[in-house]
Amino acid sequence: MPNIRPITDLRNTTEISDICHAKKEPIFITKNGYGDLVIMSIEAYEEMIENKAVDTAITEAENEFYNNGILLDAKDSLSQLRRKHLG
Repeated sequence: MPNIRPITDLRNTTEISDICHAKKEPIFITKNGYGDLVIMSIEAYEEMIENKAVDTAITEAENEFYNNGILLDAKDSLSQLRRKHLG
């Protein structure tokens, strides 16, 4: 369940920080009853960015396969790269 707080709660920065780190989820800040900001810990942000990068890479690989129909074996590809770059 999302944690929704009014903007006036930002006065207590220590409490907001503790919540962000304890729950590892963003806090949604409202202003005059409407969504205004999202606050999260650096760890939660980095995890979100990493997950997005993985999702993007998977989507690109799936699109490449659907467009080209070529599927490479991971072990063979890694072996070729090692021979090429590591001798």
